[in-house]
Amino acid sequence: MALSRGSRGKSLYNVEERGRRDASPWTVVQGILAPVQFAIFLVSLGLVIRYLLTGLGYEAATISIVAKTLALYAIMITGSIWEHEVFGQYLFAPVFFWEDVFSMLVLALHTAYLTALFTGWLSPTEQMLLALAAYATYVINATQFLLKLRAARLEGTLSTSISALAEPAQ
Repeated sequence: MALSRGSRGKSLYNVEERGRRDASPWTVVQGILAPVQFAIFLVSLGLVIRYLLTGLGYEAATISIVAKTLALYAIMITGSIWEHEVFGQYLFAPVFFWEDVFSMLVLALHTAYLTALFTGWLSPTEQMLLALAAYATYVINATQFLLKLRAARLEGTLSTSISALAEPAQ
């Protein structure tokens, strides 16, 4: 039985969860997909802004937004598998609850973009503005996860330091 966040103090992971996190191949997958998605985002953001400023490159911007959305879906699916392996539930584990809640907004906006694209629901300019709104939420969500990653690294460093101090001198 995993400990709840309240019973673990300020720690992100209890010992069992940390072991499952470190042993999971999905940890590596997430570590690869996150920077790939961010790179796609940066290129796409440039293409979207170019289109909005000049009216040129709609097709390139559109392809880049679809690629970004597919990368987002991939990281969300594999992330939920990772969360299940580590915490025993696919989404909304207490430690990542607010990140997951905000991820739903990110997914909803990206999906709304795809819906607008494939149904003609919005004009090209409105589609690009919707993509920018989706990208703004993505930046906030990515920041949430980067802060958690930083906290986990600091926690791991602190844990290693405490273990080293607790070992008897030889």
